[in-house]
Amino acid sequence: MVSKMSQSEKAELFREMHRQPPIIRLCTIWDAASARIVEMAGAKAIATGSAGMDAALGYPDGELAPLDEVLWAVKRIVDRVDIPVTADIVAGYGKTPGEVAETARKLLATGAIGCNFEDSTGEGGGKLFTLDEQVARIKAVRKVADGAGIPFVLNARTDAFFSSQIPEDQRLDEAIRRANAYREAGSDCSLVLGARTPETIQRILNEVDGPLNVLASPASPTVPELEAMGVARVSVGGGPMFATLGLTRRIAGELFSDGTYDLIRDFALPRADIMSMYAEHD
Repeated sequence: MVSKMSQSEKAELFREMHRQPPIIRLCTIWDAASARIVEMAGAKAIATGSAGMDAALGYPDGELAPLDEVLWAVKRIVDRVDIPVTADIVAGYGKTPGEVAETARKLLATGAIGCNFEDSTGEGGGKLFTLDEQVARIKAVRKVADGAGIPFVLNARTDAFFSSQIPEDQRLDEAIRRANAYREAGSDCSLVLGARTPETIQRILNEVDGPLNVLASPASPTVPELEAMGVARVSVGGGPMFATLGLTRRIAGELFSDGTYDLIRDFALPRADIMSMYAEHD
C-alpha cells in the first residue's frame, strides 16, 4: 500500500509532534508485525530499537547485525505502516563523518524519517566519541538529510552516564554539555541514557535546549508524569521485544514440561486478526 503522505510530509509531521503536547509515546518495535500491532493500537509514530531488532535478526546488540539486514528490516516496516518511522542506527555504522553520512543516505532510502544516533563507540568501557568527533558526525547526518530535502528528526543520544572515562559525579554535567552541543550541531531531540529519576530528568529539561526523549523502564515515572514535567517523547527500548521473548520462553516451558497450551490460549491473537493486519497493504 502506498502511504497517503510523502516521506517529507511524514518527517515534518513527526518533527511537529515534538513542538507541542501531547507527549509522543513510542512503543519500540522490531519487525513489520510488531509495527502493525503498535500502529493498530493507536500509535502516531513508530520507532525501531536496535536491541530488539538485532535480536530478531539473530545478533547481539551493538552494530553486530549487518547494516544491510537492518535497513531491509526498516524498509519492511516503513512499507507496512502509514505513520512516520524513526529508526535506531546505534552509532551510525561508521567512525568518520563520511561513513556516517553514507549510513544516513541508505537509511533515508528506506523511507525512514528520523533516527536515534548515539555517541558510544562500542569499544567497551563506556568509551565515547569525543565531543568534537560526535558534533562532526551529527553535522554529517544533518547535511545529508537537508540535501535530500527531508526534515529528518535526529534524536541525539549520549551515553555519558555509563562512561568510565568520566568521573561519576561529573557524568550528568557532561551529558548536559553534550546534549546542548549536539543540538547546536543539528539534532532535533536529546536522549540522555540513564536519566531515570524525576530530579535528574527535571534538571536535564531545565538545562538542555530543545525536546527531550526519556528511555523509560518499569522504574521510570509514568507517561502522564513525564508529560507534566515537559518531556517531549518517551520510548521503551528493547522492553517490548524482551517481554515477547519472555512470554515465548514460558510457552515453550509449558509445552515441554506439562504439555499444555494455556499460555497460547490466553495470549495468542486470533488468526483472522493477524491476516487482516496486512490485507489493506497487499
